[in-house]
Amino acid sequence: MSAAVQLAAFGLALLSTLFLLLATCTDCWMVNADDSLEVSHKCRGLWRECVTNMQDGVRTCDQYDSILADHPVKIVVTRTLLITADLLAGLALATLLLGLDCIKFLKEEPRVKLKMCYGAGVILGVGSILGLVGSVWYAVDVYVERAMLVSHNVFLGVHYDFGWSCWLGMAGSTGCFVASVLLTCCLY
Repeated sequence: MSAAVQLAAFGLALLSTLFLLLATCTDCWMVNADDSLEVSHKCRGLWRECVTNMQDGVRTCDQYDSILADHPVKIVVTRTLLITADLLAGLALATLLLGLDCIKFLKEEPRVKLKMCYGAGVILGVGSILGLVGSVWYAVDVYVERAMLVSHNVFLGVHYDFGWSCWLGMAGSTGCFVASVLLTCCLY
């Protein structure tokens, strides 16, 4: 039973870490949600803003000036939290891989391997919380920005909703959290 839980947690952690990495690297955290008469599709991400022409499919992207430039708080905080979550999830995956019962590393030390799995679960849990806070922070900020404009009857011509990168970050963080629960609660 323990080996099955370990393998399930490893598979879920691997997939969720890939989701987190994709969310961090992709550029569609906010997407324009205007009516279907638009001729372009706009996405804003953590690293750049892209516009795709709907008629010919040409995509152009504008990189943000610098990582150290003066950016909105939601971008800086989300970048920081997601990069930290990515690093912690990667560390947890490496630790978990070495702690799996099916790996021959430290085969004669089952208690050490169990502690490695538990430690990987704790690290994965911390990373998942950071990723979830970063993703939800960004989503809440998008919502508050839109609500403020609506409450003041301001229409700028572009209306943004949550993009697929934001949802991917939330899904990856949630998956890492579930894998963490499997490793920390279900192995003992």
